[in-house]
Amino acid sequence: MASEIHKYGTDDGWHGKIEEGGQFPPEKDRYHLYIGLFCPFAHRVNLVRHIKHLTSFITMDVVRPYPKDGGGWRFPATNEEYPNATVDSFFGSKFLSEVYFKDDPDYKGKYSVPLLWDKKTSRIVNNESAEMLRWLPDAFNSLPSPDDDNFKNIDLYPAALRQQIDEITSWMQSHINTGVYKAGFARTQETYEVAIPPLFAALNKIEAILASNGGPYVLGAHLTELDLRLYATIIRFDTVYVQHFKTNLGTIRHDYPTLNNWLKGLYWRVQGFRESTDFKHIKENYTKSHGDVNPLGITPLGPWPEVEEGYEEDWGKVRVGEVRHPKVLEEKV
Repeated sequence: MASEIHKYGTDDGWHGKIEEGGQFPPEKDRYHLYIGLFCPFAHRVNLVRHIKHLTSFITMDVVRPYPKDGGGWRFPATNEEYPNATVDSFFGSKFLSEVYFKDDPDYKGKYSVPLLWDKKTSRIVNNESAEMLRWLPDAFNSLPSPDDDNFKNIDLYPAALRQQIDEITSWMQSHINTGVYKAGFARTQETYEVAIPPLFAALNKIEAILASNGGPYVLGAHLTELDLRLYATIIRFDTVYVQHFKTNLGTIRHDYPTLNNWLKGLYWRVQGFRESTDFKHIKENYTKSHGDVNPLGITPLGPWPEVEEGYEEDWGKVRVGEVRHPKVLEEKV
């Protein structure tokens, strides 16, 4: 049965919310998350699941990073077929699209990840990562936790910082999170050259913001959803986007020392970031499922290491970088 907030045959997707007194109340082990470890947008939701200690509240299955065909993303036939990809433990589906059709047999949209399923009502709750990033961190705060309840004090969208978060989100999403795709999927030289300058102008800007706020997070001392949004793109930048999407005006490790220090701090020092990152899934998804971009499907071995060590706790010692290509410097973000 389709959700009351969803019409059959739509391509708009699902926009439900887990909340007390709502259509989808918080309950332990009621909800099931489908993700791809390769997808930066699904990565945001998986980060919340780790950071807020929700791994025991929300079960999860992981599609293979490739191939992708008419049925959308595939599940492996066994849990041993591809490392860290899982069978659909709830329905036994071969394709993620089959899960979509269980709620709406006439669904006409994309079979994207993440997808959050309600086991009790057999409905899709939500398949929009930005929406889940906003409400999921607090969705289960009313329930007792088997872990230390201190994680409930983690507020990724604190009232005092919301204006800054919303302001940065508007250009971060457009110029960085989706900016890499605008460059990577450009079909002409002209389109590519239009897409690249705003991306690096935005990276220059976030580098300056990080330096100004003094770390360890985007807005200084408080971890916010901005860090999750940015991490999901930056962790893929040197390892995939530089070569695969031709975003090679600069690299994070060479041209953005402050951003690189921020990345090293999250990956090596903050629980949930390294645990939710799988470079095999990331590299092989992009290089082996984009035949028009990389027709031979060869996956580069580098860069190595994927994330450098040597986090500098004194941010005053970290050089502030910048890509100084003339077209980047002319760009206003």
